[in-house]
Amino acid sequence: MLQVTGVGLRYGDKQLFKDVNIKFTKGNCYGVIGANGAGKSTFLKILSGEVEANEGDVFITPGERLSVLRQDHFQFDNEKVLDTVIMGHKRLYEIIREKDALYMKANFTDEDGIKAAELEGEFAELNGWEAETEAEIILMGLGISKDLHHKQMKELTGAEKVKVLLAQALFGKPDILLMDEPTNHLDFKSINWLENFIMDLEDSVVIVVSHDRHFLNKVCTHMADVDFGKIQMYVGNYDFWYESSQLALQLAKDQNKKTEEKVKQLKEFIARFSSNASKAKQATSRKKQLEKLTIEDIQPSRRRYPFVGFSPEREIGNELLTVEGLSKIVDGVKVLDNVSFRLEKDDKVIFLGDEIAKTTLFEILMGEIEPDEGSFKWGITTSRDYLPKNHNKYFDGVELSLVDWLRQYSEEKSESFIRGFLGRMLFSGEEALKKADVLSGGEKVRCMLSKLMLSNANVLILDEPTNHLDLESITSVNKGLINFNGSVLFTSHDHQFIQTIANRVIEITPKGVMDRKMSFDEYLENKEIQSKLEEMYAV
Repeated sequence: MLQVTGVGLRYGDKQLFKDVNIKFTKGNCYGVIGANGAGKSTFLKILSGEVEANEGDVFITPGERLSVLRQDHFQFDNEKVLDTVIMGHKRLYEIIREKDALYMKANFTDEDGIKAAELEGEFAELNGWEAETEAEIILMGLGISKDLHHKQMKELTGAEKVKVLLAQALFGKPDILLMDEPTNHLDFKSINWLENFIMDLEDSVVIVVSHDRHFLNKVCTHMADVDFGKIQMYVGNYDFWYESSQLALQLAKDQNKKTEEKVKQLKEFIARFSSNASKAKQATSRKKQLEKLTIEDIQPSRRRYPFVGFSPEREIGNELLTVEGLSKIVDGVKVLDNVSFRLEKDDKVIFLGDEIAKTTLFEILMGEIEPDEGSFKWGITTSRDYLPKNHNKYFDGVELSLVDWLRQYSEEKSESFIRGFLGRMLFSGEEALKKADVLSGGEKVRCMLSKLMLSNANVLILDEPTNHLDLESITSVNKGLINFNGSVLFTSHDHQFIQTIANRVIEITPKGVMDRKMSFDEYLENKEIQSKLEEMYAV
């Protein structure tokens, strides 16, 4: 058990937390959510002891082991990969080192024999004989192949190091597991493995910060909402928290509704979510807890959501896009090799594959660079706008206010119209006068989305559109693209974002293009497709 009592934290004049009281119990997974800058990561650091609160206490049941996903990718550079993982269980690793030192002694005394026997007993109790096997299973589940297990950490790429540190946190099935953005740098197969691993931790407390809604929905039994210096606990996964809080807000605003009608709607909502819970262990636990909820447990959210809505000026005709034999070499590497496909009206396409290949394809389609070979042709009724992965050129050195920055891309130039538009994107009052070159990453993306909405394009090309956004903005963009009546070509690492928007999957591999008209989940679950992809990626 992990209990927080009266915790408060202040940085100068800023009160980050005040009088936080939460009890985390075994068998549950808690998703910590909140706007960027609300203090989610700091809260995890308070729980781990890395940051000391100004007031209050954090209590851990004596004898329970706490494990934290570490962020320092260089800390273990001189260690072997397998050893780094086993270091996640500090006491077990100490025993291994002590045993090795004893058995290496030239003069092995009777006292050494007694000590070795004690260590061997503790080693067996901690499942030490299975340690290497367990570490290997976790590493391979996260996509670290066996040929890397005995290499030094400094020989791995940055993304591989992140996976090893995640394996270290998971090793030994800790009593309390704290993870900040654990799905970063993981492919969809590894994320699915991680989801199943966490759901099998029936005797652990798991607390996770994540922007991955699909992950939160799969593993979480509770949401801990960080908002206005408070942390409020709710039963259910992210979707339940979001939809129930929005419904409660809607009903609270509608003063004409009778109380009985509100109660009926909320009861129906709770029942629907309870019955839709999957058969997974986490979801089964969540279902039982949802059934015990009362109407008073459902609270309106005070969180602000930007408005994201795209309105194409005209409908796309029969011709959308034809791509024939596109090839391109970037920095001496052929990233596109004879790529061909034809898109149709109403296609919403997720592009998978190498990051550079996808970005290069989008830059070619937008006319920013020329292909080495091949051609493409847009339909005459199409109008296009683009959100690039790197959009700094739109902001660096630009000293315009946000009002003047957005006015560049708007046919309607009036101050009231521009300010109204910015207000819907959460830039109200003085925030609309910020200079464009001092914005945060998330603010820049919201500005780029405003530009896209004003363009009234019927084809949107979006390269990682959810990067830098908080969950509120991601949810709004997701809904806006679901409702968009045009076509979308996009890349993303957000499972739920892809599944709810895409009706077609195109994957660019070293040995050609895999193109299927189906949902993302169908694509991932199709064994024939996945088997073929393994061949196409094989060197």
